[in-house]
Amino acid sequence: MLEKLKKSFTSKLLLILIIVWVILALVFGFTDLEISKAVVDENSAWGIFGRDYGEVPGYALIAIALATYLGSFNKNLNLQKIPAYISVIVGILFIIFANDETDFYTGWGLIIPLIFYVIITWNKDWKNYRTLAGIILLLAIINPLVFVQISKLLWGRVRFRDLAPGFIDYTPWFLPQGITGNQSFPSGHTAMGWMFLPLLIVVKDRKNTDIVKILFYILIFGWGLFVGLSRIVIGAHYTSDVLFSTMLAAVITILLYKKLYIKRS
Repeated sequence: MLEKLKKSFTSKLLLILIIVWVILALVFGFTDLEISKAVVDENSAWGIFGRDYGEVPGYALIAIALATYLGSFNKNLNLQKIPAYISVIVGILFIIFANDETDFYTGWGLIIPLIFYVIITWNKDWKNYRTLAGIILLLAIINPLVFVQISKLLWGRVRFRDLAPGFIDYTPWFLPQGITGNQSFPSGHTAMGWMFLPLLIVVKDRKNTDIVKILFYILIFGWGLFVGLSRIVIGAHYTSDVLFSTMLAAVITILLYKKLYIKRS
């Protein structure tokens, strides 16, 4: 009975998200340009911060998920941690060969979370986290890697900050331009900002008043919204670019949760 209720809830949530997605896509299809005109400030401090560091936490989470997934197939708890050590070395190389501050902080953004994760899970069997790690990796492959990169290439949409005088080369999201070298649609930073959505599975069975669950929701949704909005404010993306990356992340997470966590009746 409980499994049926969970299935029913997630199915309804999925339907609501898709309806909202369609409605907002229609609205932004005709308001994108005006929204950007009203809010863009290329000198925005928080917009610049989102540009430079908005993807770093997502990369760290993917590195942890990959280390966990690969390590979980080793029965020896100590040997399970080897992929994490390799990822730490990658982070060190980022720091050593950094071309700019972003590379430097990306390196530390990999090293510190990985070391912290290894310490707090030292006596834990990573096999128990394999499913969650798999969902994170699948989300990373489907959204930031495949959907975002292929769509950017084929859509050829000009970013707001790169528009010609008079905005004469602006195009709505529903009119792909082909391979032009322009890569506004969709937003890769936003896709990375929502990489933490699967972590909501960790607190799904806690009471809604539980402080840990509340903090998870605030941090995960807060970060995703911050990164997405920062991309609009700085003129790197339109509202619809952010919408598609956001909604696809949510839909993929729900579908994977239904497939891998809710038992089939």
